[in-house]
Amino acid sequence: MNRTTLSLIAGVAALAAVTGFAALDTPDAAGAGSAKAAARLPVERTTLVCPTPSNSDIADTSYTSFTPVTKGTDGHGKAQLQPAVEESATPDEGKGKGGAGKKKASKPALEPKEPGTPVTGDTSGADAPALIGTAEGRFAPGWTVQQTTEVAAGTGRGLLGVDCTAPDTEFWFPGASTAADRSDYVHLTNPDDSAAVVDVELYGKDGAVKSTVGEGITVAPHSSKPILLSTLADAPQQDLTVHVSVRSGRVGAAVQALDDKLGGDWLAAAADPADSLVLPGIPKDATSVRLIAFTPADADADLKVRLASPSGLITPAGHETVHVKGGMTTAVDLGDVTRGEAGSLVLTQTSPSVPVVAALRVIRGKGDKQETAFIPATGPVSARATSADNSEKGSTLSLTAPTAAAQVKVTASAGSEGGTATTKTYTIKAGTTEDITPPVPSGLKGTYALTVERLSGGPVYGARTLTGTEEGVAGFTIQTLPDDRGTVSVPQADEDVSVLQGS
Repeated sequence: MNRTTLSLIAGVAALAAVTGFAALDTPDAAGAGSAKAAARLPVERTTLVCPTPSNSDIADTSYTSFTPVTKGTDGHGKAQLQPAVEESATPDEGKGKGGAGKKKASKPALEPKEPGTPVTGDTSGADAPALIGTAEGRFAPGWTVQQTTEVAAGTGRGLLGVDCTAPDTEFWFPGASTAADRSDYVHLTNPDDSAAVVDVELYGKDGAVKSTVGEGITVAPHSSKPILLSTLADAPQQDLTVHVSVRSGRVGAAVQALDDKLGGDWLAAAADPADSLVLPGIPKDATSVRLIAFTPADADADLKVRLASPSGLITPAGHETVHVKGGMTTAVDLGDVTRGEAGSLVLTQTSPSVPVVAALRVIRGKGDKQETAFIPATGPVSARATSADNSEKGSTLSLTAPTAAAQVKVTASAGSEGGTATTKTYTIKAGTTEDITPPVPSGLKGTYALTVERLSGGPVYGARTLTGTEEGVAGFTIQTLPDDRGTVSVPQADEDVSVLQGS
């Protein structure tokens, strides 16, 4: 058997291993195959990681796992979340407020029973570990896990929420800080059987923060490593962009931003650097909005700033453009930019364009009752996106169609303890943002999930806001709704006997 034949067999075997589907069609009588369009098939395996929820002894954390029902799955499969083995912090990493220490593996571990119905779990205190989960078969397409933590007092008090993330090799986090009143950690979680080697770089207003401490960080297999950002910087900086790049392996990453006075929340990774960005779901009662932007390019970027309001695109007075210097983090206070209306920030550039990452720090409340959340730039809902952990009250769904009108279908799932799913259809006008009080499943018991599907029209971006009150403080957290990538394009292969003939 010659080398060409072996290459063909190996290629087909690899395709089958990755997708579970590989088809070889018999050629026609003339011996010529015909190319066929790629099919979109449900993904067969999804991995998610949830960071260590809190270092507070009074933290209460809940988890909600949900998989939307997806056509084309074979009816088999399972999903499970298991505790990661936490690593001890190094002496440098453990210094400062809330230094990370040894964590013991403990519950919760979730095992969903059926797609279409959420399953929940909860834990309390500072010993809750990071979680690593895998979903296979019918549980894999669109698998979503929400981690929500309530902290009644202390640094970072309030409502902290994060979608458990898929592991990857690169992440950008504009909006972090090493200021004196902040204790920010980047959490790195390795779901695989071999160690991952990671670099963590910080970029401030003057460019790269010089430090060798963040180079070559080893994250052991099936473990999570929290790193206090102030240990990677020689001086406090109010606004930073964190760049996580993986030399070998892959990790899940998220930044926990904890403030002494303004509460705290999780800062999820921003969308990949691009020349235009959408940051959806600014609450209508936001009292302060701060834009943090960064370009990894050598060139500067001039961003045109517009707000997609309920009535259309408007330019905030005094903030028509933002100039971002190459390799430097730029922060701009937009103040009360929404003026009591729902809004989403739309950033665009004129030619020549430069790739940019961005996020918003959003504050609600006044005085000693202020609370913080973050909105990173996110991708559109190309087909479907899901938000877990919704209750009958306290959830707001924000949808924006920045360029063209779009129609979306919103499905409220069955409740985790009972209830019947319900669906509503909405039309979002071009250039607008609409805050939607989500549909609620009839007979709801427990929590439920919201699934957003784009039916027609232009691109749609979304976010979900959860609210709650702790000790008189209006806690809130915002999660964006990028596409769940529940299906993949799988090419159909034709047999070509000519490649089997060696020379």
